[in-house]
Formats: sequence, structure tokens, C-alpha cells
Amino acid sequence: MRYMVMLSMRSDVGPPPPGLVSAMGTAMSEAFGSGLMIDAGGLMDDQQTTFTLRSGALSRTDGPYAEAKEVVGGYAVLDVRSHEEAVEAARRMMQVHLEHWPGWEGAADVRRIAGPEEGPPPT
Repeated sequence: MRYMVMLSMRSDVGPPPPGLVSAMGTAMSEAFGSGLMIDAGGLMDDQQTTFTLRSGALSRTDGPYAEAKEVVGGYAVLDVRSHEEAVEAARRMMQVHLEHWPGWEGAADVRRIAGPEEGPPPT
């Protein structure tokens, strides 16, 4: 099963400290090496575009969005055997943040990625 873990945080936290970058590099190398992590990255906010569909009208807004209070700052795609394994991987990511970025506050959202066989049936 594949899961996505999305890390969200305040938009004004600034760059991560070098200790976190190093610790996450080590943790991610191990996760990629074991096959647990199949993709990951930080999400930049300097070039972003949002499309919104409301009341039959499609609109486009280009960022960055100074008014945003919270952003998704990074993600990881995991290949695991169970929801519990994905949850434990997310907990470890958060633990690294706790240990290496004093004062950082954020959240990790763990969501299963539906496979093609789980989509709506063909018409």
C-alpha cells in the first residue's frame, strides 16, 4: 500500500536549521534504502498557482500567498504493509523535527493513496 505523509507548518517558520537538514538526510537515506520511502520533497512557495472552481467559474491565483498562515511544506510517499507502519514512519519524521528544530510546530497528515483499482467503475 502507498501512503502520503504531508507536513504542514506555519508559513513564517523560515529555513530549517542545519541539524534538521542533516538528520532528515540520514533518515531519508535509510528510508529510501529500505524501500519504505519511494518519493519525498520539500514544497517551495515562491512559485505556486491555485485553481479554484466555484459556482461554475474557474479562477487562477498565483502566489506566493502572504496571507497564508499555514502551508504544506513537504511530503513523503511511502510503500508500506499497513496503516500502522505508515503512522509509525510519520511519527519518526515528527520526532526528528522535535529533536532538531526547537520551537517548530507543525502536523503530519497520513493518507492512504488509492490505487487505480479503487477508482470509480468504468461507465
